[in-house]
Amino acid sequence: MPRSEPLPRTVRLLLLARVVNRIGAFSLPFLTALISADHGASLTTAGVVSAAFGLATIPSRLAGGHLADRIGRRTTIVLGLCGCAAAQLAIAASASLTWAVAGAVLLGLAFELYEPPSQAIIGESVPEQHRVRAFSLFSAALAAGGMCAGLLASLLGRWDLRWLFVTDAATCLACALLIRLALPRDRPAPPGADQDDTAVRPLRDRALLSVLATGTAYALINQQTVITLPLALARQGLRASDAGLLFTAAAATTVLAQPLIRLPRATRLTTPVALALAHLLLAAGLTGYALTRTLPALLASAAVMSLGDLLVMGRIYALVTGIAPPGASGRYLAVFGTSWGVAATLAPVLGTQLLAHAGTTPLWSAMAALCLLLAALHLRLTPESARSPQRRAPKERRPTKPVTAPGPRR
Repeated sequence: MPRSEPLPRTVRLLLLARVVNRIGAFSLPFLTALISADHGASLTTAGVVSAAFGLATIPSRLAGGHLADRIGRRTTIVLGLCGCAAAQLAIAASASLTWAVAGAVLLGLAFELYEPPSQAIIGESVPEQHRVRAFSLFSAALAAGGMCAGLLASLLGRWDLRWLFVTDAATCLACALLIRLALPRDRPAPPGADQDDTAVRPLRDRALLSVLATGTAYALINQQTVITLPLALARQGLRASDAGLLFTAAAATTVLAQPLIRLPRATRLTTPVALALAHLLLAAGLTGYALTRTLPALLASAAVMSLGDLLVMGRIYALVTGIAPPGASGRYLAVFGTSWGVAATLAPVLGTQLLAHAGTTPLWSAMAALCLLLAALHLRLTPESARSPQRRAPKERRPTKPVTAPGPRR
C-alpha cells in the first residue's frame, strides 16, 4: 500500500465511528470532580471511586479480546459502546454516592470492551510497514473528535458536570449504530479455533511483557494528566472545566502534527529511539505543568506533551501487533491494554494523595522524572523492530546435497 493510498474502507469507517464517539468522550476526567462537587466526597474518596473504575477496566479489556475472537469484532464493539452508554446515564442520574460508585464500576466493566477489536481491525487491515501510520491516523481521528469534546466539556462543565455524562452516552449510542450499520458482518470462528486459542499465551511472551511494563508506566503518566488535571487546576485557582481547553489544545496539536510523523527523518527512527524521544517531550511538558500557573503557559505545555503522545501511540500499537503471532493480535492487544486499567486504578489514588499532601508541583515533577527514566529504559529494553527475531518467518534453506559418490562431469 503506497504511502499516499487511502486506508481500507473498513478502517476508514471505524475511524469515523470513533470520531463520533470521541466528540462526547470527555466525561471520565470529570468523574472525580463530579463525585466531589455533587456528592460531597473527599479527595481520597473520589480517588478510590476512580480507582474502582480503573480496576474494573482490566477484566473488561481482557474480555474484549476474548469476545472479539469468539462472537466477532463488530458485535463486541457494539456491546461495549451500549454498556458504556447505560453506565454513563446511571452516573448522570445518580442521587447518592452509592449509585455513582455503582455506575463508575459498571462503566469500567464496559469501557474497554471495544478497544481490542478496534485496534485489531486496524492492525490486521494494513501491511506491517504501514501500521505506524495507520495507528497514528487513528490517534489523530480520535483527537479530531477530541477538539470538539474539549470545547464541549468546557462549556457544559460550567453549567452542570452531569451533562457531560449524558452527552457521552449519546455519542456512544450513535457510534454503536454507525458500527452496526457500516462495518462488515462478523464471520464465525473457523473450526478448531478453540485449540488454537490454547496455544496462544501472551503472558508467557517475554517481548510482550517487556512492552507491557514500560507501557503501564506510560499509561500511568497519561492517566495523571487526564484524571488528576481538573483537580490540579482547581488547586491552582483555575476552573476545573479549564481542563477541557487543555485537552483541546493537545488534540489540535495531535491533528496538526500528523505530517511530522511522515517526514523521512521521523520514519527512519528506530522504535526505541522514537519512544525515548517521545518521553523526553512528555517530560518537558510535565515540567511546564509543574512550574507554570497561567492558562497560556499550561496550554503550551499540553501541546508539547501531545507531540510525545503522538509518537508513542503510533509506535507502540504497531509494535504489539507485530509481536503477536498470526491471528492473535486481538488477544495480544487486549493483554497490553490492561496497562491502561492498571494505570487508571493507581493514578487517581496516587494523584489525589500527592495533591492533598504535597501539591501540584511535586505531582507533575514526579511524573516528569518517571518520563526520563522511561526514555532510558526504552533505549535498553525495547525491540528495534515490530517483529521479534524468534517470530520472523524462517528463511528457506538451500537443499543439502546428498552424500553420494560424485557422478561424471558434463
